[in-house]
Amino acid sequence: MKKQNLRSMAAQAVEQVVEQGQSLSNVLPPLQQKVSDKDKALLQELCFGVLRTLSQLEWLISKLMSRPMTGKQRTVHYLIMVGFYQLLHTRIPPHAALAETVEGAVAIKRPQLKGLINGVLRQFQRQQDELLAEFAKTENRFLHPAWLLNRLKKAYPQQWQNIAEANNQRPPMWLRVNRNHHSRDAWIALLEESGMSGFTHDSYPDAVRLASPAPVHALPGFEEGWVTVQDASAQGCMTWLQPQNGEQILDLCAAPGGKTTHILEVAPQASVMAVDVDEQRLSRVYDNLKRLGMKAQVKQGDGRKPAEWCGETQFDRILLDAPCSATGVVRRHPDIKWLRRDRDIAELAQLQSEILDAIWPHLKPGGTLVYATCSVLPEENTQQIAAFLKRTPDAALRDTGTPERPGLQNLPGAEEGDGFFYAKLIKE
Repeated sequence: MKKQNLRSMAAQAVEQVVEQGQSLSNVLPPLQQKVSDKDKALLQELCFGVLRTLSQLEWLISKLMSRPMTGKQRTVHYLIMVGFYQLLHTRIPPHAALAETVEGAVAIKRPQLKGLINGVLRQFQRQQDELLAEFAKTENRFLHPAWLLNRLKKAYPQQWQNIAEANNQRPPMWLRVNRNHHSRDAWIALLEESGMSGFTHDSYPDAVRLASPAPVHALPGFEEGWVTVQDASAQGCMTWLQPQNGEQILDLCAAPGGKTTHILEVAPQASVMAVDVDEQRLSRVYDNLKRLGMKAQVKQGDGRKPAEWCGETQFDRILLDAPCSATGVVRRHPDIKWLRRDRDIAELAQLQSEILDAIWPHLKPGGTLVYATCSVLPEENTQQIAAFLKRTPDAALRDTGTPERPGLQNLPGAEEGDGFFYAKLIKE
């Protein structure tokens, strides 16, 4: 395999995210296929890290360069960021970080700029302490775009700093033990036998947090379907959905299929339909079902037009994991901070309300609908459900919040799940 320059690859990936609005989960995998297994992890670390700390790296460039790199030189701007990130946030020896980053200019066909990159990085090393002291006094230190910080301050006047801090941490690795194979405690015993350790969750009976993240193939029985990677908060959906054998259950906006398979672990004899608008992401649903040896009816369809994919069918239970801003999972997807725009929130809230109104008639009387998002913003959550309850006379809130503040909001925490919202609705 030809040796690639990982720093230039990371710079190009970050440029595609920030300048072209591409999702890192689309940009990174094709790049990782070009490098050795050992280098895959470093490439991921560089991309995720630069996007996590982008506000800091942009600020440093503005201090150390008299004018920004533009046009065809723009990739060099991101290459310098990759250099800063290594010097500040990794254990890579500074001389190696510098040499590899400067060499990255050759890989992107800008060898004439090697001197410039070297000069900026060395100047940073000389001024590092005073620059970081100055940065610590700026609003940029929260590493969030201003619009998102403002929304967090408004929604959580006491907690916004904790939320921003949690968003900037590396996420914990949560697993879901397949109760059809092992109890959670029995699987933890197998984990410990293989030299790893895990912690349980007080509220979610299938959840295990690894003491430190591990590759999936190292987990006991992963290939056999004994365990699935899924955040604890996402697992909380089953607490409120409570699927039963023999029922007809709809998982709407189902990709990549983590919740579809969880439904079938809890109620193996349920008849489950998994629907998502994104045909490409549905392939992940098939993959998950296959690994776990499960069957569900998988369909591509728009949640606003259920008649097109389920006709007149009515369901005993519906899980609507609504499309949202994903502001609760920023620590897993730091590109969200730079891909989302303030105006997106109103558009997403409108889409959510259209899906809710369209799917409600497909719930049987007495049936349960769980509305869930991985957002922390009230417009998509409490306000969304309050408005729905107001305009839907046969909908009643159960077990999740109060009529004044409907739903339950999880906030991201170091040893907790991601930011997540649930509301359990019954059709009367």
